Amino acid sequence: MHEKTKPTLTNSLLWLMTIATGLVVANNYYNQPLLALIAKDIQVSESVASNIAMLTQIGYACGLLFIVPLGDMFKRKRMILIDFVFIIIALIGMALSPNIQMLSIFSFFIGFTSVIPQVFVPMAAELASKDKQSSAIGMVMSGLLIGILLSRVISGFVGSWLGWREMYWIAAAIMLLTASILAFKLPELNPSFKGTYTELMKSIWSFAKSQPVLQLASFRGAMGFGSFSAFFTTLVFHLQGPPFFDGAAMAGSFGLFGACGALAAAFVNKFTVRYNQRHIITAGICIMLLSWFFFSVLGSFYIGLIIGIILIDLGLQSMHILNQGDFYALNLGANNRLNTVYMVSYFIGGASGTYFAAQAWQHYEWNGVIVVGLIYSIAALIAHLLFDKQLRNQTI
Repeated sequence: MHEKTKPTLTNSLLWLMTIATGLVVANNYYNQPLLALIAKDIQVSESVASNIAMLTQIGYACGLLFIVPLGDMFKRKRMILIDFVFIIIALIGMALSPNIQMLSIFSFFIGFTSVIPQVFVPMAAELASKDKQSSAIGMVMSGLLIGILLSRVISGFVGSWLGWREMYWIAAAIMLLTASILAFKLPELNPSFKGTYTELMKSIWSFAKSQPVLQLASFRGAMGFGSFSAFFTTLVFHLQGPPFFDGAAMAGSFGLFGACGALAAAFVNKFTVRYNQRHIITAGICIMLLSWFFFSVLGSFYIGLIIGIILIDLGLQSMHILNQGDFYALNLGANNRLNTVYMVSYFIGGASGTYFAAQAWQHYEWNGVIVVGLIYSIAALIAHLLFDKQLRNQTI
């Protein structure tokens, strides 16, 4: 009966979810090109300002853990619209914050509330017909990737021309408009989990402990995103010094080059028909390592940074897509909760990469950041080479 009454995933609805995903996830990344402007405005050091980016990622990880699983318990549309109210409050709070303490609090809550994209991904899979599930997930994921990368471009230019606070006022207005459209166009989906919230959370922990494929995918994702975050958090500091002497707009514009790599990664599933998935993940991690070679050797030239950004995005997003494919292939009937484990790990890795890169920048500047990025990428490669083949032979 449920299948008969389930809404249909039309092209217009899929586009709406994809665009909304990009717009919401962008809230988490507006701050990165703005860190130098924020540090100057409230008169704190660059490493202290970097905590804003770290706290947003920690907030996102907490939101993934505590909010996203509620999609299995409550009506999805109602939950999404309520969450939008808190997103808007957090963005307005950020725009009005007078000091680093308030900025830190609202940065955390922006991340904590801006988790709607991870509700839309399984929602698209649930609404799509079996033969179109993969393409529907890929479409929403494309919106997420573009939102992550173009958010830096937008905030860099808005910050340079209007100011960093204005970026958050604009973001709040965008969220209000997005929520209004979703209120009219988004269909309702009934919950699938009948237990209590405590039982739901216990099942997430159970999956985290008992599924080695999920554990490996989560570790690779965490290390990959840690490496990626180490670069993008400190890029604006690197660009404002010699030999570049550029600011937020230039740091943000590099997101356009990253978008090229990320969009190329969206086609990675086509290679799985011809090549072993394990080998493609190996290649993705090695591409990330290669990006750090360019950041190291040619990091004082725009061309080196551009090539490195394309490579680090291509490598990370290729690995990210195949990581998700690995644990979805387990067919445990709990994709929301499996994705929660993975994405929480992913953003904890990103937050730690942000933190250690900020400390490295403070003491050793660009060379320290390169060491941090390499350590994260090498850790992902070692874990992959040690465990992937054995696990794939056993399970996948």
